[in-house]
Amino acid sequence: MSSIASDPAAKRSGASLYVLLSVMFINMLGFGVVVPLLPFYARSFHAPPWEIALLFSAYAVGSFFGEPFWGRLSDRIGRKPLLVSTVSANCLCYLLLAFAPNIYVAFAVRLLGGLVAGNGSVVQGYIADVTPANERAGRMALLGAAYNVGFIFGPAVGGLLAHPTAGPEGFRLPLLTSSALAAISATCIFFIVKESRVLSQANASQLSRWAMLGKAIEHPVVSRVMLVTLVAGLAFNGIEATFGFWAQAKYGWGPRDVSLCFTAAAIVSAIAQTTLTGRLSTRFGQATMLAVGMAITVICTGLQPFSPVGWLTVVLMAVMSLGQSVAFPNGSAMISRTTDPDRQGQMLGLNNASGALARVLGPMVALNLFSSVSHNAPFFAGAAVVLPAIVLALNAGRQARKLGVRS
Repeated sequence: MSSIASDPAAKRSGASLYVLLSVMFINMLGFGVVVPLLPFYARSFHAPPWEIALLFSAYAVGSFFGEPFWGRLSDRIGRKPLLVSTVSANCLCYLLLAFAPNIYVAFAVRLLGGLVAGNGSVVQGYIADVTPANERAGRMALLGAAYNVGFIFGPAVGGLLAHPTAGPEGFRLPLLTSSALAAISATCIFFIVKESRVLSQANASQLSRWAMLGKAIEHPVVSRVMLVTLVAGLAFNGIEATFGFWAQAKYGWGPRDVSLCFTAAAIVSAIAQTTLTGRLSTRFGQATMLAVGMAITVICTGLQPFSPVGWLTVVLMAVMSLGQSVAFPNGSAMISRTTDPDRQGQMLGLNNASGALARVLGPMVALNLFSSVSHNAPFFAGAAVVLPAIVLALNAGRQARKLGVRS
């Protein structure tokens, strides 16, 4: 069996973790520049709602297949090579997207980008490698905070750099900025981040993704966490995809207003993940906090259509982000604590694939509800879908305790 590094090496890897978090902040800064602008970018090609949904979902379709593959490969050959290659691929895809001549090429680039750059499970595997089991929820939260701090500044930068009235060319500068940030991240990973795994012949023995999927479905904890990830992702990504249009119809907001709302939510999320998530998980348990986060999501999502003013909408989005911030790091931590260390990347990859599937289906369903039912329908549907996740989270905790893992 391969092992985590010995104590001195683990200390070096622990220091390397914080370097990795800093690098992933830079990478997420680029991601945050682009995501809030995607609906407006797609509309600049005169795309109908269904094509906008496809563009929003294309990256997730690629990630659905890429996440388990990269997680499995990182268990076998190490985390660092995969981090360098996937972030570099992200850089190239932003560059291609900046010069896409039409919506179909943009869709193909986004699909390829998700396939080659779905590295969430690799980063989570790195954290699990260098972190004691009882501290993983807090460390996973730090990863989320690094992402969110990037997302604090990213939307604001994207909103300032974008010029929607210029058509697709008006989004070229934000995309080139994102490409440059990804290039910086890949370079820093290559020269600074240290490998977290000690590899041995045992790493050559890997189950196929289908065999691992069967094991994940049979696993009493992993299967439930994957379902929570799926249903919560359906709601959140559906709202994310339609929020710009909803806010435009309700308040007359444009790209800058929407970007600033996402920025406010990201600030709250980052603060929660750096100061609350780890402490709350230690005190109340990972499963309990996962359930609490889902409950907060249900309440805020259900109340959003009744918001009479813009500032209250921002508050509800921020509180919903708070709920997700204290929830999702616990799901990843529960998976890492209840699976074989040599299978962590694979299992985390399958969980991330559940999230990717939600990013595919959520925007498609929500945009259809938005255009054919009512502007508020995505919020009501999201609250209804997430409600069972509260029970699933608590049940996952009970199953973990049966396996002898405090959760």
